[in-house]
Amino acid sequence: MNKNQFIALADKYGAHNYKPLDIVIERGEGVWVYDTDGNKYLDCLSAYSALNQGHVHPKILATFQEQAKKLTLTSRAFRNDQLPLLYKDLCDLTGYEMAIIMNTGSEAVETALKISRKWGYQIKGIQKHEAEIIVADGNFHGRTISIISFSTEPLYRDDFGPYTPGFKVAKYGNVDSIISLINENTAAIMLEPIQGEAGVIVPPEGYLKAVSNVCKENNILFIADEIQTGLGRTGKLFACDHEKVKPDVVIIGKALSGGFYPVSAVLSSASVLGLFTPGEHGSTFGGNPLGAAVARSALRVLVEDNMIENAAILGEYFSDHLAEIPSPNIKEVRSRGLLIGVELKREAGNARKYCEILREKGILAKETHDTTIRFAPPLIIDIGTIDWALERIRETLL
Repeated sequence: MNKNQFIALADKYGAHNYKPLDIVIERGEGVWVYDTDGNKYLDCLSAYSALNQGHVHPKILATFQEQAKKLTLTSRAFRNDQLPLLYKDLCDLTGYEMAIIMNTGSEAVETALKISRKWGYQIKGIQKHEAEIIVADGNFHGRTISIISFSTEPLYRDDFGPYTPGFKVAKYGNVDSIISLINENTAAIMLEPIQGEAGVIVPPEGYLKAVSNVCKENNILFIADEIQTGLGRTGKLFACDHEKVKPDVVIIGKALSGGFYPVSAVLSSASVLGLFTPGEHGSTFGGNPLGAAVARSALRVLVEDNMIENAAILGEYFSDHLAEIPSPNIKEVRSRGLLIGVELKREAGNARKYCEILREKGILAKETHDTTIRFAPPLIIDIGTIDWALERIRETLL
């Protein structure tokens, strides 16, 4: 089958809940992918940072194949020999005391919201069912009913009410806005350290530290959604590490499995996650042996192959050279590590048209919020490949 036939099948039988670029990928290796017509492309999206380790990393693949031959699923009705090891690996790496494993990022966010409410009732003493959680405008934490209830993007929520109560929305990057919403019912503040889907919005220096201090002063949990920014993407293990902030709760996913299998996690202290009791929360697939083995391997290669350090060094190189492009179309370049957003001026037109031109030049990037092109290649990228990409990006944006 050719590309157009695959696209026609998808359009006919699949719900139209995405608007992908019209390329049909059939194979990936490292930072490169290949379509059904034999064309080669540099992946500058990394599946929204799920592929920090690159496509089909050989060490993770070997783990996947080995575990798949032995045991894939037990449900949580029984124990398996991989989940306890993943718990320990996560806690050793991050310094947190406990973890709970789920599958998708949205599931992990819901998990964090639930345990924050329970903590509010049992530990802080908030009146039952009155807990409130403060979030920020421009947020993207997923698309479940509860999560879209506190989204400020009309597309995500307009036709999906009624909404889940218990959330207040502050202005992102503005500590005073958060403070103004705090009351005796505030259980948690949940933020993205960098807002990826909003266009790689990097908050002012010191913002995360200030929010952390506000939480400590008011006996509030600080939840950091590091699903996209965590596990090396910004040149640190977590984006919060840039301000030496350790949130009370951290949510991770995407790169936790290196793109092989959906695995997510919530990390916190025993005083928080220890509040869960049997039957209150769970998932048939959450913590399955295949996912756990893959996640352990994904974490190992992230550290052993120095991917985090590579993201810091080459992210600065990539963003600095993007900022030097003398284009009248570029308004601003925002970045941290290999999470880079090039915001275009309104008069330059929709960012998607530039992504389509880049596709023709062999680069896959994705527009976000009409005016921003996001560049987030796998963390294994090298300087020669970045130079190759920069030449084509300059041609496109000039």
